[in-house]
Amino acid sequence: MATAADVPTHEQFWWPIVERLKAHGRSMTIAEMVEDVSQYMGLNEDVLAVRVGKYNELAVAQRMGFARSWLKLAGAVENSQRGVWTLTPKGAEMTREELDEEVRRINRAYVRKAKVRAGVSAELDPVAAEEAAGDWKDQLMAQLLALDPAAFERLCQRVLREYDFIKVEVTGKSGDGGIDGTGVLRINLLSFHVLFQCKRYAGSVGAGAVRDFRGAMVGRTDKGLIITTGTFTADARREATRDGAPAIDSVDGDALCDLLKDRGLGVTVRMVEEVTVNEAAFSDF
Repeated sequence: MATAADVPTHEQFWWPIVERLKAHGRSMTIAEMVEDVSQYMGLNEDVLAVRVGKYNELAVAQRMGFARSWLKLAGAVENSQRGVWTLTPKGAEMTREELDEEVRRINRAYVRKAKVRAGVSAELDPVAAEEAAGDWKDQLMAQLLALDPAAFERLCQRVLREYDFIKVEVTGKSGDGGIDGTGVLRINLLSFHVLFQCKRYAGSVGAGAVRDFRGAMVGRTDKGLIITTGTFTADARREATRDGAPAIDSVDGDALCDLLKDRGLGVTVRMVEEVTVNEAAFSDF
């Protein structure tokens, strides 16, 4: 069985992230990146399943998140509010050696100059500071895992309504192929009937669960959605978009946290004012 020691460090993810961004037109979502970079680096399912920390977070996703943060500080990548990460022109031109040196230079500067962040002093390792700053997602996940199944279904119902679904109903019928509810998504003049499934657990959703859900959909709708607090295996993601079969959209735990944050459901965001003095402006007086 794999352990945290078998998972690449965040430094080992720097260059593979840059290379895979280049291979995908210089942009990827977090979910795409985790799957693609893991496959590129030859990480097996045992390594991908390793969890760390008091909130039982997937080690690969956590360390890849640290890697993205350092690459962003170095100006090699940037991200949008929708969770899409893009390789910058600077990052695209850097060699592996230049990238490593730039990120390490930023690392050293960060240790010297960083202010207290999330209750962690600047004298601590910056990765520890970054981990503490990102604890909100771990804490949120702990709350989600503590919900009973019915409460989690109601939460998913609320999320769908927040994202323009109408007629959202939780059925929760046993023996219904794992279908937990139905809803209608209206986009301009078109409406889509959607069946959804809610999986509240810390493990991974496998390809078999996706196939079973699709089987339950047959003859009832052409659109399905699986929401989980866990993750989807690479086989499950491939199965969800398999050619010739109705596509099934997927929302994993990381994406669910972002959706809750975006709509302010159980998550409060405090904006900090930053004041900058423009010294050059005073030269005109």
